[in-house]
Amino acid sequence: MILNMLSKRKLLFLSVYLLGMLLFPLSVKAQTDSFTIDLSIVGDCLLATEDGKDTSYSFSWYAKNKTPDYFLTNVSHIFQNDDFTIANLENVLTDRPLEKRDKGKGTAFWFKAPTSNTSILNSGYIDVVSVANNHTYDYGEEGLVDTIKALNKADIQWGSDDRTLYLEKNGYTIAFIPASLYNSSQTKNIINRIKAASKKSDYQIVYFHGGQEGIYQPETWKINASHQLVDAGADLVIGNHPHRLQPFEIYKGVNILYSLGNFCFGGNNHMTSNRTIIYKTILKIEDSKLVQEETQLIPCYIQDDSKYQNNWQPDIIKNEEERKLVLDFLFGKVALPHKITKKSKIVKKTNNVAKDNIKIDEEAGSIVKNFPSAAETK
Repeated sequence: MILNMLSKRKLLFLSVYLLGMLLFPLSVKAQTDSFTIDLSIVGDCLLATEDGKDTSYSFSWYAKNKTPDYFLTNVSHIFQNDDFTIANLENVLTDRPLEKRDKGKGTAFWFKAPTSNTSILNSGYIDVVSVANNHTYDYGEEGLVDTIKALNKADIQWGSDDRTLYLEKNGYTIAFIPASLYNSSQTKNIINRIKAASKKSDYQIVYFHGGQEGIYQPETWKINASHQLVDAGADLVIGNHPHRLQPFEIYKGVNILYSLGNFCFGGNNHMTSNRTIIYKTILKIEDSKLVQEETQLIPCYIQDDSKYQNNWQPDIIKNEEERKLVLDFLFGKVALPHKITKKSKIVKKTNNVAKDNIKIDEEAGSIVKNFPSAAETK
């Protein structure tokens, strides 16, 4: 009898539930399929010393004498709480005594580190790296193979000149396209990759490596090439390689940052310009469609600003004057990110901004873009 009573109660509950579904169908679908994708993007991470040497207080010396979380301890809280953190890995990872690749005459550097240095990336919550750079083949094909094996073992995703990486969350796909861009002739190949990736993804990021080293303003050819990438369908274009921070631009509604500069960089004991940024963007998705892109430019030191010797710890700038100077530089108001000067030339860039859907707060380093929702486009 008790079992019979339970069955009746279940039947009554089911009847009430089904009646509710029939009478109030809209209440079930009231919530929109909405979520965000949080991205943090940083510049050159060279987790090594020239030819793997471990002289006192070099990066490799620190790697042997500090725990892996030491290097990114001041910024890892940002990376820990995002969906994807992206960086440029500019050194070979190998445990073998490989021979240097011949780079011909002139100044050249070779950078390698033991494969255990992947723990620096893991402990710093870096999820994705590019190996499309001029140090990828420092130790030949074998060095690249060892690097890829080490990244795979550490569960770090990677992209290269011939490997577009697809990052996915809740069915929304971001194409990460690392690429070499040392001259304008390489633009066509990147354009082809953008077009191929657009068939498989919803949002395309070009993360290129190229341009002249040591300068704070992008060359005209690099500006033109970046504009062509946007014209081909790129939703975000970010550069590396000059080892200097370079300005920000909005072209046809798309963000371009010509160089992030160094981030955690073992190549120099003393930094000429101790400035970089974390490029943070949050994509808001509703019904599989991008409705908002909120970007935050976060000024950082490459090393602790109180030290002359590089301590290999990027840190967020808290001094308001120095923070403002970096942002003024990014928005083309001053020529250098670390000091006021009237000698350096500022390259004028096209800022083709549709101001009705883009709000820029230069003081805060914030750019918010709003796009029509799926309902509005019907």
